[in-house]
Amino acid sequence: MRAPDLLRFARDAATGNPLRTVLLVLAMAIGVAAVVVLTALGDGARRYVINEFSAIGSNLVIVLPGRSQTGGFNPGNAITSTPRDLTVDDAEALQRARAVRRVAPLAVGTSEISVGGRLREVMVAGTTAEFIEVRRLALAQGRFLAAGDWRRGASEAVIGAKIRDEMFGSEPALGRLVRVGDRRFRVVGVLASSGQGLGMNTDELVIVPVALAQAMFNSNTLFRVLVEATGREAIAPAKAQVEEIVRLRHDDELDVTVITQDAVLATFDRLLGALTLGVAGIAAISLAVAGILVMNVMLVSVTQRTAEIGLLKALGATGGTIRLAFLTEAGMLSLAGALFGYLLGHAGAALIRHLYPAFPAWPPAWAVVAGLATALVTGLLFGVLPARRAARMDPVRALSKR
Repeated sequence: MRAPDLLRFARDAATGNPLRTVLLVLAMAIGVAAVVVLTALGDGARRYVINEFSAIGSNLVIVLPGRSQTGGFNPGNAITSTPRDLTVDDAEALQRARAVRRVAPLAVGTSEISVGGRLREVMVAGTTAEFIEVRRLALAQGRFLAAGDWRRGASEAVIGAKIRDEMFGSEPALGRLVRVGDRRFRVVGVLASSGQGLGMNTDELVIVPVALAQAMFNSNTLFRVLVEATGREAIAPAKAQVEEIVRLRHDDELDVTVITQDAVLATFDRLLGALTLGVAGIAAISLAVAGILVMNVMLVSVTQRTAEIGLLKALGATGGTIRLAFLTEAGMLSLAGALFGYLLGHAGAALIRHLYPAFPAWPPAWAVVAGLATALVTGLLFGVLPARRAARMDPVRALSKR
């Protein structure tokens, strides 16, 4: 039997029972669509986290107070070791490191801002003039905090775009006095709108000098210190130098946690990559179920077409030809289901992107190829048994059932 004849045979068999064909194609399509959508969610989460971390700046080394480690509990340390605060003096000392370009201390808290009878709660970030360069922020109006003594600071503030709209409306904000907590500040700048980033929405942020923020919150401890290395190749040396400086200042004890942006990104990339593989595996189970359905449907088809198989054998068709004809039918139905599932999955991913524009729910190419290939292979694999059963039929007995 020639290839066109095989395809015609498979087509006629599929169209001869449309309900059976639709159900089989739909089952395979749902399996492929599940793989496409779930891997789009997993890979989208990975890319979203990477984009969020990349948006906070580049070549960053982040210093946090307190030591995070996996070592066991030591009762002696609990009695004799007292974690020190991470102070402005510590942050200023980090500027001596050769691999460090900029240092921005950060003290964070919440307070209330009021102006002209309007009042709302805001997040207050105390920092220095270097913060805007380290975080790669942009100004919509005015200027950023003035450079100067980190331990003093002028009573000036930079506000986020949403704060500016809510508190001032159509009125100019620059030069106006606002009350934050129990202190008065003059607005010198407005940040360009940039939205949410790692739990800190800059559109709803009020930035003041770090010394005034610490006085406002009655705390000497910094939330963290952002350190920008001189280049990508300088990230590891910058981390080592930062740890050495802190150790020397804290009586030869490294009681802070120093992490690099690249290390955090690599960790999230591994975790979310594994998550994507996991959900792809779960979705692939539905393809196995669809394959079993293919086998059952084809077995029923063999039973229903016994006389047809007998006639083909009586006309000279060999067992291999019969086997190939049924495998062609199974492969055609599986391929149709896989292609329909591919379109259905992309439609689902597009809907997610439409509902959540910030979430890059694009299915990875490997998942699409794997889903299509698995569907086709599953259909052929589970079609082998019915095809072999049809090929082994005795033509005389098959014709006797007409």
